[in-house]
Amino acid sequence: MKKYLIILSGGMDSVTLLHDWEADIALAVTFDYGSNHAKREIAMAAANCEKLGIEHIVIPLAFMHDYFKSSLISGAEAIPEGHYADENMKSTVVPFRNGIMLAVAVGLAESRGLEGVLIANHAGDHTIYPDCRPEFIDAVRRSALAGTFSRVEIISPYCGITKTQIAARGAEIGVDYALTYSCYKGSEKHCGKCGTCVERKEAFRDAGVQDPTDYED
Repeated sequence: MKKYLIILSGGMDSVTLLHDWEADIALAVTFDYGSNHAKREIAMAAANCEKLGIEHIVIPLAFMHDYFKSSLISGAEAIPEGHYADENMKSTVVPFRNGIMLAVAVGLAESRGLEGVLIANHAGDHTIYPDCRPEFIDAVRRSALAGTFSRVEIISPYCGITKTQIAARGAEIGVDYALTYSCYKGSEKHCGKCGTCVERKEAFRDAGVQDPTDYED
């Protein structure tokens, strides 16, 4: 019996997790919070779910776009270029995004009679994104267990590994990375210069995996 819900963005990490755990996933949920790249990510999430025969739904979180402050929801021109280690990349943080999405996902999982929620945060996220760090995930996990009758579990299989290791795992299980989207600017081609594009390039290069991405540069 399939027992998990997965938070699926349509990017490399969550799509790899979708394929990695597909046998146990009953439902994939994409949250549309009005990011610059939402349309393209949602299309990729839907394509992978259709390929695997997994139910996929999109839940709108428009209030985040309307009231929160982040370059990720402020248009392509607001996105800084460079590496995630650069100070200016902090502008891409959407405050408490994972906390909000996990709260909704846990409630939905209990409503559907599912045992747990999968999230694909990884070790490379820890420096810049507070709500991707192990201590945060562990705190929300304990809250979910305490706050649900069925004790819904939050599971983060990639929390201790890098994006390079995720790319290697994806290649091992046959993930088609052409069916993923990462660029924070949201254009048809990946810009190749924003933090997530740079990290995507590095992951494929360091994992020795062919990069199928169409970059502008």
